[in-house]
Amino acid sequence: MDDGFGVHGRTYVIVGGTTGLGLSAARCLVANGARVALCGRSEGSVSRALAEFDEDHVCGSPADASEPGTVTELIELACARFGELHGLYHVAGGSGRAQGDGPLHEMSDEGWEYALRQNLTGVMHSNRAAVRRFREQGKGGAILNMGSVLGFSPSPQHFASHAYAAAKAGIEGLSKSLAACYAPDNIRINVVAPALVETPMSERAREDAAIMEFVRRKQPLDGGRIGVPEDLDTAVLFLLGSGARFVTGQVVHVDGGWGVTEGR
Repeated sequence: MDDGFGVHGRTYVIVGGTTGLGLSAARCLVANGARVALCGRSEGSVSRALAEFDEDHVCGSPADASEPGTVTELIELACARFGELHGLYHVAGGSGRAQGDGPLHEMSDEGWEYALRQNLTGVMHSNRAAVRRFREQGKGGAILNMGSVLGFSPSPQHFASHAYAAAKAGIEGLSKSLAACYAPDNIRINVVAPALVETPMSERAREDAAIMEFVRRKQPLDGGRIGVPEDLDTAVLFLLGSGARFVTGQVVHVDGGWGVTEGR
């Protein structure tokens, strides 16, 4: 029976699917009848994630998406297990603060390069692998990339990580450019852009009382709170499924009101 989103019986790859937003999406896709191949940085994270699922519906392997070829291998695994690829969701990325990302006048070259490699170069690698597979199959497909409100709505007091913001803005530009190029192939590329969400990456912010008070005002929906991974799941299902067959080149903000609120 169709799930209503058009993902039932389809195969998806989630790059960064072992924790947080990616794992929540995997759970939701499987609950709606999809099959999923996921990856994480370590063997342990992949093993823990796979333990939640029936092996008939989920497979995975460790992979660093910033390295060329790793997502191609994951796609090949997915297709060998489940058949044709229908969609890719790129969640993987992360903060470069520990490597020197920050305000421009303090930023190191290493911090800049690390943040762009982890958050933008990895997206290029995964999207290229998916587009090549979709063109080979000749039936179209869907790509969903992970953006951020910091790519278009800065918060200089609390989130001045300028390389990260540049990478996330780059994801929007790359995705729209790809969407325009590959629409004739019926390949759709969209972006989902959350605000602050409760994930391992947001631990620093969640431990800072001043930041959390700012978030309460900046994300006023549902009483003013930090997001949770499940807040994105319905948007992810829609954009990856056949229900969004006429939607491409869009950035969907799932931000609790961040983009339209001053936060004062």
